[in-house]
Amino acid sequence: MDESTRALYRDRGLGSAQRKGLRPCLLVVDLSYGFTEPDSPLGCEAEVALESVAALLGAARQAGVPRVFTRIEYDDAALVTAARFLEKIPALGALRPGKRAAGIDDRVAPESGEPVLTKLFASAFFGTSLASLLVAHECDSVIVTGASTSGCVRATAVDAMQYGYGVIVPREAVADRAKPPHDAALFDIQAKYGEVTDTERVLDMIRRMAVVEAGSVA
Repeated sequence: MDESTRALYRDRGLGSAQRKGLRPCLLVVDLSYGFTEPDSPLGCEAEVALESVAALLGAARQAGVPRVFTRIEYDDAALVTAARFLEKIPALGALRPGKRAAGIDDRVAPESGEPVLTKLFASAFFGTSLASLLVAHECDSVIVTGASTSGCVRATAVDAMQYGYGVIVPREAVADRAKPPHDAALFDIQAKYGEVTDTERVLDMIRRMAVVEAGSVA
């Protein structure tokens, strides 16, 4: 984003700090093979994001931070429900039950007991039980990772804020097909919906939670 745009947003008070949450959920959005394999029509530049998400998952599991995964998958009925979305992105039709493209990449695979929500549209909240899961876990914020930055990640960040949750997006843990929409989406999220920060800072935050939890048990 050019400096004149950044200056305009600063002058008009956009991008103020959002209050930090104390009980986050780590949300892994749509890191299925359809989005992580570069030769897929839906493929993103996902290698760095996969490494970052794997590190975040390891820290979250150790700290007891809730983890939730999403993926997009269409059976015959869902193809009708999501017809308008597929008109815009016909390649989504490859995300069929039992197909590799719809499966979550093994490098960030969910473990037993970690929920995997199937969705038909961009936001991880729309038509899923995510909001109920966050309430059940008494979460007050969401760490949004995955793909694509300008699509499902941004839509999820917007909805998370609208549901009253703090939003954290680790910039290395999200991926898109091209740099301009990726950068624009991160700029927009930081300006209006949440906090875009370095993955290392999020890892430090999660690790501190593990230390606090250990101390409270002792």
